[in-house]
Amino acid sequence: MTVPLPPLPPTAEDAYRPGGRSLADLVDREHRALLDLAEQVTAPGLDDARRREVLDVLTAAVSRHLSAEEQYLFPAVRAAVPEIAALVDREIEADAALLTALKGLSAPDGPALAEVAERVHRHVSRVAALVSPLRAVASDAELIRLGNRWEIAEEAAPTRPHPGTPATPPWNKIVEPAVGVLDKVRDVVTGRRTRLSDLERPRGQ
Repeated sequence: MTVPLPPLPPTAEDAYRPGGRSLADLVDREHRALLDLAEQVTAPGLDDARRREVLDVLTAAVSRHLSAEEQYLFPAVRAAVPEIAALVDREIEADAALLTALKGLSAPDGPALAEVAERVHRHVSRVAALVSPLRAVASDAELIRLGNRWEIAEEAAPTRPHPGTPATPPWNKIVEPAVGVLDKVRDVVTGRRTRLSDLERPRGQ
């Protein structure tokens, strides 16, 4: 198996294990968070202001997640498990559809919001089917190295949906951080909430 990563630093230990979290574990954790946000944002009885806040965080979380996924998970799956490359292609199309649905939300309620939540659920199920075979053939060190790069990519990723940006390397690794800078400036100016921890702050802070 050849995973598209830079070479490891020289080491005398064949069982070298870098520090960090496995990509598979990161994806599982983020999927649980996305499902929880999707449930919150469609909960009956939620007041409009709170629903807007949850939707903003869900939108930012999905945007970051899909950006990192397309930069590192999908290329790794293509390289390590080429027989399921067609599933990667279909998921890239589904990612664009999810971002388009998020971008098209004019208000945080109604059928369009329910559609977004359903797309999030389908995303989690489909990507789990890609992570499992990757986990089976990749070493712990490879998954950790991928996880480290995933976390770096998410920090630089857009926080708003941009379905028209490149979805495959190398261009997504160039374009998405640039778009992410602009998104973060807009977030600061507008006071938009983009992190799970932001939902714990009282309004107005």
